[in-house]
Amino acid sequence: VQLQASGGGWVQAGGSLRLSCAASGIIFGPGAMAWYRQAPGKERVLVARIMNSALYYAPFADGRFTISRDNAKNMVFLQMNRLKPEDTAVYYCAAEGAVTPGGTGDYWGQGTQVTVSS
Repeated sequence: VQLQASGGGWVQAGGSLRLSCAASGIIFGPGAMAWYRQAPGKERVLVARIMNSALYYAPFADGRFTISRDNAKNMVFLQMNRLKPEDTAVYYCAAEGAVTPGGTGDYWGQGTQVTVSS
């Protein structure tokens, strides 16, 4: 299983970034896809999750971030708008309850750095 996240970078406050995650080795569709983030010295926290048509956003992301998925391309996206310096973190793509030929499990990507300057 591979989850390849991309799209991170440096942006000024108020700007936007779109993160992408390409999944391979899982049966894309069943299970949830999610984005987490981990700021320096802090725990990893859930940013957004999508499962079928159900969406969840952390309070800090609601109204600014949008999670979406393209099942045909095995990809999940996180559109982040009106970014703030406190959004600075490493963002991780996750497949939760992912179905693979070997069974079901949770998987993580390698993370992509997002830096928002004031």
